[in-house]
Amino acid sequence: MLDYDKEADAYDVTRGGEPRAAAAAEAVLGLVPEGARRLLDVACGTGIVTRRFAAARPGLRVTGVDLTYGMARTAAERLPGAIVLADSRRLPFPDGAFDAVTSVWLLNLLDGPGDVREVVAECARVLRPGGAYVTTVDKAAAHDVGSDIDAVLAPRPRRPAQDATEAVTSYAVACGLDPVGRARFPGVGQGRSPRSTAADLRRGWFTRVPPDDPLAERFAARLAALPDQDRRRADPVFSVLGFRKPERSP
Repeated sequence: MLDYDKEADAYDVTRGGEPRAAAAAEAVLGLVPEGARRLLDVACGTGIVTRRFAAARPGLRVTGVDLTYGMARTAAERLPGAIVLADSRRLPFPDGAFDAVTSVWLLNLLDGPGDVREVVAECARVLRPGGAYVTTVDKAAAHDVGSDIDAVLAPRPRRPAQDATEAVTSYAVACGLDPVGRARFPGVGQGRSPRSTAADLRRGWFTRVPPDDPLAERFAARLAALPDQDRRRADPVFSVLGFRKPERSP
């Protein structure tokens, strides 16, 4: 797992920057009702997407929360006074406090199904009746675009996907949320090249292939044999699910 305190300063540059943030924000907001007035962005990271939520809807009051100090500090520079340092499994807000809750590239980072259930349950708890929960899903799978790089990496050991659509949907439904929609958006600028992928291996980005493991070097050598070392292959296409908390019965 990456150290997100150390990654904070360079995080956006290595993750597609503003173009990817713009695509993500547009897709997520497309599943947030126009009438929403308070939005909580859970695990807001550097705030690069969170800021776009606020900018796109001037009447929307946006709050971001993140567990990592380095990320929260960067987000607070973008949205002064709107960022809270907290664990997404124990959100420091009362029940029904928000009209919309979002989690972008969070569930895929969690350690296991128990943590994912806790986070989804907390997002549902702080959501008012009639409100919307929107989250990214299937992140790792999106990076497999059928390229020659994917063919080289196919035999690697993989971490179980914690954000699989079926699992996340089942957790949300168990919390009383109804599925209401799906959206997709491109990971602009995140297509892999052989050279950049080998560098990622040596940095430890592939969590089940530690950089000091001989397996990492074997994969790097195979990547080095591919043509067009600096040509990025196709960008991933990410998926977003939307859920709604039913209105209370009269």
